Amino acid sequence: MALSSSSSFSLFLIFSLLLLSPSHSSGHEAAFAQQQADRVSRLPGQPPVTFRQFAGYITVNETHGRALFYWFFEATHDAHNKPLLLWLNGGPGCSSIGYGEAEELGPFLIQKGVPELGLNRHSWNKGKPCQLHLNGSVNISDSYLIAEANLLFLESPVGVGFSYTNTSSDLNKLGDAITAEDAYIFLVNWFKRFPRFKSHDFYIAGESYAGHYVPQLSEKIFDENKIVPAKNYINFKGFIIGNALMDDETDQTGMIDYAWDHAVISDRVYHDVKNNCNFSKENVTDACSSSLDEYFAVYDIIDMYSVYSPVCVDSNSTMASNRRSYFVEGASPKILSRHPVGYDPCVPNYTEKYFNRPDVQEALHANATKIGYTWTHCSDAISKWNDAPSSVLPVIRKLIDGGIRVWVFSGDTDGRIPVTSTRLTLNKLGLKTIQEWKPWYDRMQVGGWTIIFEGLTFVTVRGAGHQVPTFAPRQARQLIRHFLADQQLPSSPF
Repeated sequence: MALSSSSSFSLFLIFSLLLLSPSHSSGHEAAFAQQQADRVSRLPGQPPVTFRQFAGYITVNETHGRALFYWFFEATHDAHNKPLLLWLNGGPGCSSIGYGEAEELGPFLIQKGVPELGLNRHSWNKGKPCQLHLNGSVNISDSYLIAEANLLFLESPVGVGFSYTNTSSDLNKLGDAITAEDAYIFLVNWFKRFPRFKSHDFYIAGESYAGHYVPQLSEKIFDENKIVPAKNYINFKGFIIGNALMDDETDQTGMIDYAWDHAVISDRVYHDVKNNCNFSKENVTDACSSSLDEYFAVYDIIDMYSVYSPVCVDSNSTMASNRRSYFVEGASPKILSRHPVGYDPCVPNYTEKYFNRPDVQEALHANATKIGYTWTHCSDAISKWNDAPSSVLPVIRKLIDGGIRVWVFSGDTDGRIPVTSTRLTLNKLGLKTIQEWKPWYDRMQVGGWTIIFEGLTFVTVRGAGHQVPTFAPRQARQLIRHFLADQQLPSSPF
């Protein structure tokens, strides 16, 4: 039934009064005040930038005093129209600030030996150079930028980085389930603080143990979106995970196969592991454990996370050993010189010094409660992980069937969750192949290989280690650009 003009005017008047009501106005003002309190004007040693950044805490459990720390960067151009991308590192227990922002894909990268930040020319909040064609020709002076996304980094769960709890027993109850639950509550509350991004397309990305975090958080959003009121609905579109832990059996099988195939272990060690270990079973026999000790011993002298890169010989290195835990993510234990293309394996040492500076923490609105431990890449406060499914493939399959965009990528020089593991894992899904294995191009060179399954795209990145944006920053930004646009990667040189 059509409304009369008088009825329409009455509804408009009522709606206008509601918008101007004290409760609505005060709620908006409170959110704006919180947002402005989180505004980061400038960090120590930071070069000037034109985009806005925010950092601070979002409470996820009032009773226990649990709060998660975030760092958010608006896109360099057209931020109000760009998607929102959440980045998660894994571990479990490793920092998305230390790895993702400061050493991989964020706007600021830690510099060697100086208390300064450098601009990341391949940051995922920065645009792709494009050229305007005028009268059929390219005018270089008219180049412009199209930003990829608004970037949100989250330190999760509590106990990681600057995220904290006032209830110490919480640290003994951590696991996959509570991590997903708290991250979901964080997002709901973050959107209340930043309501202007509520309608934006939302995506999640991550690497390593985020192969658990990202699908599990995605499932939580997917399920909650079916039942929550409109004010809590999240405009979730898809996720992308790299060198991701997804299935214990194939992840571990692929690790051994990769090490042998890349001449990291001997025939004897390879056959000993194959004969003594059954990765489809949870219990590890003494014979298997002994064989795995020999396997891991090799990674005491080379970098498991980038098998062809040098290691750091800095005696002050604080990074965890590769053998610390099956799940722990990070760099190698001791280190050499700079990589020819500029990769510095000692960067994690500089990162830890920077984020433990009081002036840096003050500028970031971090450590306001004076946490009883120093900031580290991977938390020493988390010693127990209570729940982790042996496979997240059922979750991934559920989300594919639900129409969620899913991409998986793999740096092919990673020995931790190698491309071999990921291929074995994805084969378990039994998805129909839509487009066969073929190269994709980074300018004039092959950037890697890709295959498109029904509901899932898999991409390899040639020459990249565990942290793909660190080792192949330009290719990584090309990857995320095509994922967000839902476009195939270039199949020919350009």
